[in-house]
Amino acid sequence: MATLHMADRVDPRLGTYVTRTMVIGLTLATAAIHASLGGMMFLANAVGYATLAVAMIAPGPFRQIRWLVRVALIGFTAATIGGWLLFGARFPLAYVDKTIEVGLVATLGFELWRTDGGPVGVARQARRLIGRLAAFRTARAPR
Repeated sequence: MATLHMADRVDPRLGTYVTRTMVIGLTLATAAIHASLGGMMFLANAVGYATLAVAMIAPGPFRQIRWLVRVALIGFTAATIGGWLLFGARFPLAYVDKTIEVGLVATLGFELWRTDGGPVGVARQARRLIGRLAAFRTARAPR
């Protein structure tokens, strides 16, 4: 008689759900911090984070380009960290926020590697997307 191990009973998608939940939570946490700071720049940053958080869970066509949303969120977060390093005020909440953002980049990197095959997988998906866009443009071109 075969013995069942815990890994045999756990849905393999559970890891994806946990990671995605972490990404959403960290993204919304840093969005809330930026929204609380006041000023147009911080508000725009909060809206950017919130929009990308929604795109991470949006159904339909977003499901096919979730890899692109992950890449965009990594870039957005890295740019936010870079901007703070160059120009940001050094106060306790800023350090909390940067810790959240570093955790967000790490979690996104893990999810990108696990779900999309890392940089090579992302490059393949980008090449496919560019090919589809080029074919769409060619098909719509006037004859």
